[in-house]
Amino acid sequence: MDKAKIKISSGKGGNGVVAWRREKFVDKGGPAGGDGGNGGSVYIIADEGLSTLMDFNYKTVFKADNGENGFKKSMHGKSAKDLYIKVPTGTIIKDLKTGNIIADLTEHGQKALVAKGGRGGRGNIHFCTPQNRAPQYCEPGEPGIERNLQLELKLIADVGLLGMPNAGKSTFISRVSSAKPKIADYPFTTIIPNLGVVRKRNGDGYVIADIPGLIEGASEGVGLGHDFLRHVERCRFLLHIVDGTTENPRKNFDIINSELEKYSQKLSNLHQIIAINKIDAILDEELEKIKEQFKGLDLFFISAVTGQGLEKLKNEIENKVDTIPKPEADYIVEEDLDATNNDDNYWEVRKIAKDAYIVEGGKIIRISQVINSRNTEQVIRLQNTMKAMGIMDELKHLGVQNGDTVIVGKLELEYWDEEMYK
Repeated sequence: MDKAKIKISSGKGGNGVVAWRREKFVDKGGPAGGDGGNGGSVYIIADEGLSTLMDFNYKTVFKADNGENGFKKSMHGKSAKDLYIKVPTGTIIKDLKTGNIIADLTEHGQKALVAKGGRGGRGNIHFCTPQNRAPQYCEPGEPGIERNLQLELKLIADVGLLGMPNAGKSTFISRVSSAKPKIADYPFTTIIPNLGVVRKRNGDGYVIADIPGLIEGASEGVGLGHDFLRHVERCRFLLHIVDGTTENPRKNFDIINSELEKYSQKLSNLHQIIAINKIDAILDEELEKIKEQFKGLDLFFISAVTGQGLEKLKNEIENKVDTIPKPEADYIVEEDLDATNNDDNYWEVRKIAKDAYIVEGGKIIRISQVINSRNTEQVIRLQNTMKAMGIMDELKHLGVQNGDTVIVGKLELEYWDEEMYK
């Protein structure tokens, strides 16, 4: 599984509180309402221990915890832990809303912030001024961020193995590395890409990707090729393994290259090493015919089963790994502004009856949740906030009259304007 869609949500910030310091021998103790804790953020992190997105077939919704509300005695609420979602290295993250690629995780431990947690609201200790020494209001926490993302895996490999079904790619990768792919004598034995690490002479290593067999029409979705051609896009070069026992090896070679060109011009321009496989089952006269078919091309003749010619081919692959740089990505990773956009200033006013109006919107609803309608100072602060946001002007535009009911979240307030009364 190399594609998955997930829904992620960061945690909302905890609310601040209104509280007072009441201690013996402390006159006029003042405000003592603590802040709310920050909500948990969501990160996606690359893990080289994973090779598939199969886990996202079972769980597609990820939500970070909310921050804790503040407490009295100036005690702040606890911030929530951040949520880390592990994906294989080589995973591209796309925002389904905008279609932008927002991250490309190519190294182990590389992480991307995809949803910032909401900031905790401030308690009333922050609003104390010389003019207002007993503030009766606090702030609600910021909301979390909800997003729908698509994860797409493009394996990180130095060498991509290409060839028709049953060309011997899986046998080859099992001989040169510790990979244990499924090997059998029927087409499409390999249905998922296999990775193998080959040790160099200097002790370092490089990665080979065994791509499922391609057939004619793969670039148009025929067979398995369309789903897995993307995995060779990151390779330095290609190792094209050709079954030398087929009736026309050159025809099969040309079919694969034609599909590469149809899928991506970039892929067709990658350097190729050509290896004629199964020479242990080819007669000398047939071998000469193959050499004539591939005249002018640099060939290697191997038997993945017996190991014949493998050492010479490995030396050539190692030289090319050291000299051919990795290709640059043919897509642009956009700056992800939505990951940190906790702003929810959108609002809407609707007339729901002859003398009743309802105000909807994220921020104004959150503010109303920490308002006590019996507290005049808190109601006046809500009114000033609504005026600053333009909500009062919209109410007047809709024809609000003194005595009408204005519903904001859990509050039902009576509208009154002194200017209108005069």
